[in-house]
Amino acid sequence: MDLYEYQAKDLFAAHGVPVLPGAVASTTEEARATAERLGGPVVVKAQVKTGGRGKAGGVKLAQSPEEAAEKANAILGLDIKGHVTRRVLVTEASDIAEEYYFSFLLDRANRTFLAMASAEGGMEIEQLAVERPEALARVPVDAIAGVDKATALKILRQAAFPEKIVDAAADVVVRLWETFVAEDATLVEVNPLVRDPQDRIVALDGKVTLDENAAFRQAGHAELVDKEAEDPLEAKAKAKDLNYVKLDGQVGIIGNGAGLVMSTLDVVAYAGERHGGVRPANFLDIGGGASAEVMAAGLDVILNDPSVKSVFVNVFGGITACDAVATGIVEALRILGDEASKPLVVRLDGNNVEEGRRILADAAHPLVTLVDTMDDAADRAAELAAAGV
Repeated sequence: MDLYEYQAKDLFAAHGVPVLPGAVASTTEEARATAERLGGPVVVKAQVKTGGRGKAGGVKLAQSPEEAAEKANAILGLDIKGHVTRRVLVTEASDIAEEYYFSFLLDRANRTFLAMASAEGGMEIEQLAVERPEALARVPVDAIAGVDKATALKILRQAAFPEKIVDAAADVVVRLWETFVAEDATLVEVNPLVRDPQDRIVALDGKVTLDENAAFRQAGHAELVDKEAEDPLEAKAKAKDLNYVKLDGQVGIIGNGAGLVMSTLDVVAYAGERHGGVRPANFLDIGGGASAEVMAAGLDVILNDPSVKSVFVNVFGGITACDAVATGIVEALRILGDEASKPLVVRLDGNNVEEGRRILADAAHPLVTLVDTMDDAADRAAELAAAGV
């Protein structure tokens, strides 16, 4: 889960990372009130989960509360790369002497943690990595040893941070590591990390990505979910404990096992090229248990997606045999009743497949088409979706 800047800064502050005072506002009056409370110049920043806010007009300096309200009015509702601005962060303006970059992240390719640092902050780090890769230090971090003051100093010196501030910056780096670990983050990034004219080190911006797999031990993270921006179908699936991701397509997908579902997405996309370019509408892995309740929950989510024109149920019977899956499908359609109104293409294979196919054939549900092979089933689902568009 990606956080907004104001949420990232709240986490930073909770772990002792220095940030500037400020507050989030969803109206111009709230922005004005915050500016009055802070006194002096403020910066009004769009809160969207994408970069390039400054170039899009989403970051503005205001010298007075009245101007802060004006700037907030201009930014609220602004579309930045497809993200509509619903909130702004009003924060104390800062004099900047120098800008740096620092982040901790999960390096999946090398199965380790990684610190990235540069004495040249403020610009897009991807651009720096391409244009001047030598200016960006990449330092692997031992997950057991972690980052203490000595390790932080080593990282910063490797990144050529100025010696006069390296000690103070190292203290901030240790706090960022504490944030990274304590919050089960996969990314903690500060760009820019700044030195002000008084040589104080401040996290002027913040970006944090949290590992949703750690939600069971991070109860407070549920409060960070932006329910206004959350896809309603994904929220509904989450409430039913389904592993679901909404995609931009017309063929609903249900499978058991992430690998099989990923393969199904590919096969449907390929078949869809022959039928007007229809595409998969979702990723939905029901896992090993395909009970009637689980199948009904999955179908309920998918069938309520208005973009879905057909559903492809692709199951390989293993621990859960195909006859149990077939029974689940029949019972799910009975549970859903009139809510089930779109054609289903079902492909079963594996453990007890003949019995599973017999159960579906005997049920003779008018919406269900039973197809033997994965390729033929994908083609039929794509054909039905194209006919329903």
